[in-house]
Parts: sequence; structure tokens; C-alpha cells
Amino acid sequence: MKIIIAGGGIGGLCAAIALTEGGHKVRVLEQAPEIGEVGAGVQISSNGIKILDKLGVMPGLEPAVFEPDAIEMRMGSTGRQVFSLRMKDVATQRWGARHLQVYRPDLIEALRARLEILAPGALTTGAQVTGYDQNADQVTAQLTDGTELSADLLVAADGVRSRLRNQMFGGDAPVYTGNTAWRAVVPAECLGEFVPPPTGCIWAGEGKHAVTTRMRKGALINFVGIVETENPLHDDQPGRDGWRQAGTQAEAMRDFGNWSPVITKIIQEAGNMFRWPLYGRAPLPRWSDGRVVLLGDAAHPMLPSMAQGAVAAFEDAVVLARVLGQGGDVIAAGHRYFQTRIQRATKVQEVSAANLRLFHSQGSLMRGISFGSAGLAGRFAPGLLYRRYDWLYGAEV
Repeated sequence: MKIIIAGGGIGGLCAAIALTEGGHKVRVLEQAPEIGEVGAGVQISSNGIKILDKLGVMPGLEPAVFEPDAIEMRMGSTGRQVFSLRMKDVATQRWGARHLQVYRPDLIEALRARLEILAPGALTTGAQVTGYDQNADQVTAQLTDGTELSADLLVAADGVRSRLRNQMFGGDAPVYTGNTAWRAVVPAECLGEFVPPPTGCIWAGEGKHAVTTRMRKGALINFVGIVETENPLHDDQPGRDGWRQAGTQAEAMRDFGNWSPVITKIIQEAGNMFRWPLYGRAPLPRWSDGRVVLLGDAAHPMLPSMAQGAVAAFEDAVVLARVLGQGGDVIAAGHRYFQTRIQRATKVQEVSAANLRLFHSQGSLMRGISFGSAGLAGRFAPGLLYRRYDWLYGAEV
């Protein structure tokens, strides 16, 4: 089939690769003038690495990855470890692939390069899809410059504020979750004795938490700090949910200044601090409208507290390619895609929200109950913690 993908981010590029591997002719339309992503870290769990490996992306990504020793939780104010769950070696043995940390621009480039090998010239930048029209035989994508392009299928991978989702469902607007995220990337060599541990480390506190990871073989440190707060940006402010909203070190220190020196040192050394409000959308009754299907954040935006946003888009991509490969009517395939993915995607959304509530536990009693049980399990019965992730990391979608 001839397929148009609206959006050249992580989900759109992965979908393009999977669909091209499935024998379809794909064109990716990305609104940005050039392909790329702002600097930030991405954790890719075993279920995602298996997909990237199957799609031939890993050889190009391998030089830039970092494999953490463990996933752990520490108290933000003191740095005291709550639990540690070893991942190196264990992830491959238990779930079939490594758990890795990467720099988002490196992931984007590896996806782009793989697509270029499979389908040279499939990616077009500076092309924004704003809507669609369709009939029984084809769908027509409408672009901002007035261009109209027809295909058998249109995939909306255009993010949490998807214009195509809006056309499908009318007033289904994104809702601010009550959380805003800080982000920064700092060279490890700048941090001296306060460099974070070589793990995926969650730093928990009342009404806020942070995550530190490593990238590019450990040379870069990624910081994300999520804080419960009023939306710092106005609803009518351009780019209000974008990743490029600049904040200041002083503002970030007001949120994290009394935390472990590992965290404050990152903020002090960060050349730039950025923040973005986190938006969500309710689960949908369907992900398709005739010959148009939603993918990634356009279908199921989720809080980053399970590190599954990118991986969920990978899963969407390969499931969509699989159901299309089963033949039959493209509209029926869209329904099968939704039925295959909705339960798992919704569960990940729910667990992500529950994790955030856990990380932000209020009051000493609640923290003692929540973290105490996790600490005991991590120390004396780690198998219990591993089993909690089997359904997620061990999946072969």
C-alpha cells in the first residue's frame, strides 16, 4: 500500500521502518524544517530494544548507548537508597534484551539512517499535515501550503496535540496533568565527585521526583525533574507544551535546591534549563477513522514515570505493520490494530500515573509504607520486583 505518516519523530520514523519492511511504500511528512530532536535522555527497556533490533536499527544506535547497572530509587533530599534492582545481564537473561539509555538525538538519527537505507528519500521535512479527507478508495492528506497528497492509509504520529486526532474527535483537548518537567544535559566530567550512579536512578520526594541517566557510553548525564505545580505557561502561549521552553537555574533550584548535592550540582553545571508542562488525554474508544490511524502520543500520551513513551510507539508501529500484513480491508486492519493495542497501552498509562503518585508520596507515614515495602522486596526478595515487570519488559509484541 501507499502510506503517508504525519510526524517524523520517534514514533513516526519507527512506523515508517516497520511498514517499509512490510513491503509498503511510505512517505513521512515532518513539519520541522530539519529532522532532529532537542537534547534529552530516553530509557529503552527490553521490549523496545527487541523491536529496534528486529527492525535493524540497533547497529546504528549501538555506539551511543549506555547500559545501566540497575534501576534504583533514592530519597531526593538525602540520597539514601530505597532499593536497587540489577539490570545489567539480568534483563537479557530474563526478558530477552538489554535495558539501555540513549540520547534522543542519537535515537532519532539511528531511526532516520535506517529508514534512508530502506526507503531513500521517504522523509520530507518542512511539511505539516493539518487535516484529511477520504472516500471509499483513498485518503487525502492536507498540508499547510495547500498541497494535497493521496494514499491508502494515513498514520497520525503527530504528538499529544495531534491535529488529526482533533479532526477525528472534535473537542478532545489535551489536559494539563498538574506536573511540569525540568530537563538538562550535562557532561559527566563537570560533576566530579557528585556524578550520579551508573543506573536509572529515581530520586523521590514530596510532590516531586527526578530521574538521572547516562548517555553516549556514560559521557553525558541526563536530568529530568518532575514537579507538581500550576501550569507555568498560559494556554494560549505558543509552544506551551514544547520542549524548548527555557527556564532558569534559579527557578529549578527553588524546586530542588534542598536536595542531594548530586542533583543540585547538575542544575548548577547545566548551561541551559528547559521545562515543559506534561499534558495527557483520556483513553479513546477507537484509534482510527476509516483510512486514518493514530500512533504514539497521538493515541495514548503517558506520563514519563514508566519510561515507556517511546517504547509504546515502537510497539504501535510493529503491531500496525503486522495487522496490515495479514491482508484484508485496511479499515478492518485499523480496528484490529486498536483491539490488539488498547488494553496494554492503557495499562501502561495507568501504571505510569500510579508510579508518579508513589514517587511523590506526601507525609512520612505514606512514604514509610510505600518505600519501606519496596526496600524490603529489593533487598530480600528481588524476584518479586522482577516479576512485577515481566508483563511489560518480557512482551514479544
